[in-house]
Amino acid sequence: MATTKTKYETYRPKKFLGQNFLTDENLAKKIVNSLEITSGDTVVEIGPGKGVLTKYLEPLTDDFFAVELDRHIVEELKQKYRDRINLIHKDFLKVSIEDDIISRRKNKGRIKIIGNIPYNITTEIIFRMTEKRNLISSAVLMMQKEVARRLTSSPGTKDYGILAVLIQLYSVPKILFNVPPEAFFPKPRVVSSVVRFDFPENIHNEIDYGLLCEVVKKSFGKRRKTMRNSLKEFFIEKEIHQDKIEFDFNRRPESLSVEEFVNLTREIAKQI
Repeated sequence: MATTKTKYETYRPKKFLGQNFLTDENLAKKIVNSLEITSGDTVVEIGPGKGVLTKYLEPLTDDFFAVELDRHIVEELKQKYRDRINLIHKDFLKVSIEDDIISRRKNKGRIKIIGNIPYNITTEIIFRMTEKRNLISSAVLMMQKEVARRLTSSPGTKDYGILAVLIQLYSVPKILFNVPPEAFFPKPRVVSSVVRFDFPENIHNEIDYGLLCEVVKKSFGKRRKTMRNSLKEFFIEKEIHQDKIEFDFNRRPESLSVEEFVNLTREIAKQI
């Protein structure tokens, strides 16, 4: 006896777009609830795909945007939702938050973002949100468990590194729950995690972000060495006098908190 194909099996996911469609309705509701949407929120969904999150998001706000690169899916969503959602047919990394969303929205306040995002551009999407942090209040994203563990890690752990410091500089990330491969079509080869990001207002806005990135990357470039050795060439190049900075350079980079990296960068900036 022939079996009836589901709506997911009748559509061939595009591997180059990183499409793995969430099929578990209960998990979809749980993800949507995690964003804590109110009627006055502007909500942006990244990669709605077959709309498993979209159908639960759309009734919660009258100011809903969906960003989708797949033309076929965009046409499907247009037919289904008409003018009830604002569809943006673009790569999210090429979307102008100001022009494509802020200038067109109905509601005020910072926006909220949600999505089952392509795993191959996870860090780029998160850094893009960080760049636009003053326009975003919170986000709930699905990503590879390994990446989620790295960006939420604490000082002194093996996962703590450049990604954790730079993400936690401007946001508070928290792993909410894990999602098994069986919850998707097609099944990914990894376990996924749903992570919530909250972006406090006006945090560390005075720091030289470019300089901090350089300090963090140089520090972890020689992870097993002390900060004295890791930053030696950097200090010579920048003509920084290490002895004028009140800091224990015998520490290793993985022992430093985000705030300690910020304070160290402030001291270095005084000599530049």
